[in-house]
Amino acid sequence: MPQLIAPPGPPRTGGKMNRRELRAARRRDLDGSGPSRLETPAARFPGASGSFALLGEVLLTGMLIAVVALPVVTLPAGLAAGVRHLGRYLRAEDSRLSLFWRDVRAGILGGIGVGAATLVLVLILLADLLLASSGAIPGGPVIMAVGWLGLAAVAVALCLAAGAWRPRLGWAGAVRRVPRQLSRDPAGALYLAAAVGVTAVVTWQLVPLLVPALGCVALAIVAVPRRARRR
Repeated sequence: MPQLIAPPGPPRTGGKMNRRELRAARRRDLDGSGPSRLETPAARFPGASGSFALLGEVLLTGMLIAVVALPVVTLPAGLAAGVRHLGRYLRAEDSRLSLFWRDVRAGILGGIGVGAATLVLVLILLADLLLASSGAIPGGPVIMAVGWLGLAAVAVALCLAAGAWRPRLGWAGAVRRVPRQLSRDPAGALYLAAAVGVTAVVTWQLVPLLVPALGCVALAIVAVPRRARRR
């Protein structure tokens, strides 16, 4: 006598799913094996389904940012364009390279001003660090601590401005949004500071690692604001 197979139960419409059910539903959605029996939340980054493809896109973005940032003061424009490029890729939208270069052209003029101001601040803070480490002035350890914190603050502000930049908003509007972003998500600012710190360390160890590190920083700028948070 043939064994009868019970039909699948009705989709779950309420309550929370456990982790096993959630993973199974996501696998069915991805491989197309059939309609999911469970109501799963929409993926934050539907374009990031392939790990190796995402890694390649991050490396490509790092190379693009490095090329644009060769004059140094153009780093903000390159970083903002890279962030927008990765954002489109992660959202499974049109991510042609022509759109990256269009963003570079749109943000290059104002970005040079932001880059020049950032460069001046960084040079001043580095000079203070060198002077404090030489022992020529009193309170050297305090000055060094303030200098390192200042460098971290400048880096985080640049990352936040690059993430907020839009062609219609402009760099002035993006910079004005930085304090609000810091107040709304101070933990996110710490994550970005950690990403920049890792970039500085790996670049100090081996300069060519700056290229993939720039891509990782752009990925962090995209992902940190949309990370899952506990309530």
